Amino acid sequence: MKRLITILFTSLVCLTASAQAIPVSMQYTQVYDFIDELIVDGVICRQSIVQPYTRVQIAQMLTEAQTKDSLLNNRQRKDLDFFLNVFALERDTMMRNYVQYSDGRTYNLSLANPQFSYMTKNKLFKMTIEPLLGMELYGSKKGGIIKRWWGAEIRMDIAKHLSIWGSLRDISYNGSLLRSSYFVNKNYGARLNQGFVGNVYSRTSALNAEPGTQYKEAEYGGDFSDSRGGIMAYAWFGSIGVSREPVKWGSSYHASNILSAHSPAVPQFSIQITPCPWFQFDYFHAWLISNVIDSTNYYVEHTVDGKEEREYRPYNKFMAANMFTFTPIKYISFSFGNSIVYAERNVQAAYFIPFAFFKSLDHLLTKGTAKENQNSQAFASIAIYPTDHLKLYGSFFLDEFKFDRLKKSNKERNPISYLVGFNWSGWPVRGLSLKGEFMRSYIATYTHSIDVLTWQSNSFFMGHYLGDNAQSIFVEAAYKPIRGMSVKVSLLHDTKYNSYSYLRGKGNDGISNVLKQKPFSKPIYRNLELKAECIYEVHPNMYARASITYNHAQAYDNITSSLPIAEDTGTAQYYLNKFCPEYYHGRNVTAMIGFSFGF
Repeated sequence: MKRLITILFTSLVCLTASAQAIPVSMQYTQVYDFIDELIVDGVICRQSIVQPYTRVQIAQMLTEAQTKDSLLNNRQRKDLDFFLNVFALERDTMMRNYVQYSDGRTYNLSLANPQFSYMTKNKLFKMTIEPLLGMELYGSKKGGIIKRWWGAEIRMDIAKHLSIWGSLRDISYNGSLLRSSYFVNKNYGARLNQGFVGNVYSRTSALNAEPGTQYKEAEYGGDFSDSRGGIMAYAWFGSIGVSREPVKWGSSYHASNILSAHSPAVPQFSIQITPCPWFQFDYFHAWLISNVIDSTNYYVEHTVDGKEEREYRPYNKFMAANMFTFTPIKYISFSFGNSIVYAERNVQAAYFIPFAFFKSLDHLLTKGTAKENQNSQAFASIAIYPTDHLKLYGSFFLDEFKFDRLKKSNKERNPISYLVGFNWSGWPVRGLSLKGEFMRSYIATYTHSIDVLTWQSNSFFMGHYLGDNAQSIFVEAAYKPIRGMSVKVSLLHDTKYNSYSYLRGKGNDGISNVLKQKPFSKPIYRNLELKAECIYEVHPNMYARASITYNHAQAYDNITSSLPIAEDTGTAQYYLNKFCPEYYHGRNVTAMIGFSFGF
């Protein structure tokens, strides 16, 4: 009887609560790790395939866990109480703070963890303002690097039907290896985490999991700003609006092979529908950044010497995608969807149909030209909980797929990517978890014969950061000894194999396109990384972190080839420079300490 009452109460909360649409940054790893712990331990039942979660979704999950207090240990109860306080405003209450000026009902000015919150007595208007300030110090035998950031975030909820939010982070890196002598072209800033910089429309991203960004000019190092935000209308069953926030689709802990939030966030029109606890639908239409010059589109600039200079603009590049997520029973969540990357002068109205199969629409719109159509994809992800404390998951990304290619007699291989993994959590030791993840992407999975149609934005892969013809192994052991603290030890082994140019048709010897080349045959770059880190959330919005990392980055010569198609060839040093920041070349031990308000 008690179990039935709990289920009915949880269902009532899900159906009546407003689905306020302000997302919680996935950089807030402490709360995401705790929610995942509750799901894997069987305390709550939720999908974890589509992220970010909204603030109200997290508040609902925490409230559900509160009704199952008997399933939690002492440390989990303290974490739960802590996060319930962090998301107090979403539960129509005021946050408790240590040093504060508050009436306990409508406003709260906190100094210990800087924040200002306000809520009208009728609870129809809520607002929170938080400062963002932090520093991280990196040190190795190659020298030191300082990362600093500052900014602010504001969130507003109006009449329980409109969410408005915005944030700005100004971030800079400073270090001897980041000065102008380090750059291919000193006019375009640093790339500590993303490698060398070249021409603003032709650059290579380093193969690591750090979020991609667009750097500004800075002789002292690297400098960039990150402005996010949005406006969403919402009701109990879903939301609709415009935003710029990172999106992650696909089960993973290290880097998803569908949408990994690795490329810079882009403006998007999005819809989310959650009419019942076991179904969620997500759709967005995004304005991507092509970084491919359109020779027919330019401005004319007049100079002091009487000349005219052309400032060329990039091609337009758009993307539409949808994802259907089902949780029919407590132990299974699965998602499937499709997408299209297209490059037209203007947006195509057909791709604003949320439930569409985009490849079919593409055939209707472009096949009449008898030329190459746009770039469509399909994908699926699944998470299975066969028993409490164990999660098995997988994600599959299909750029093209033909059953005929599965035959041994067919030398062509489907350009696909797959990822599988597990998470063993909370048994026999509560707070201890072990994760393992394996990813493989075949040749031409994320690339395309037309440069503007690749699975990229700002020249960063939107899927797994390694791109095509690559393999990644990730293992992590994590332990939570006390409230707010997480200690992790991880092993990462990344391998990048031959990088091919995607050319259509057949060569002089009659061999067809790149899909007939053997994948995973010749490595050109490897990075082995062993990392130990500790994160402690001292108070809400206050974080201390430290880590020590050993990495060994190496590359291999690939300067001779008899292949009948174009291939990226070069020396070992060429690949090391191309795929890895100089700070991490060879063998390194890098220590980091940091403290911040926000992240």
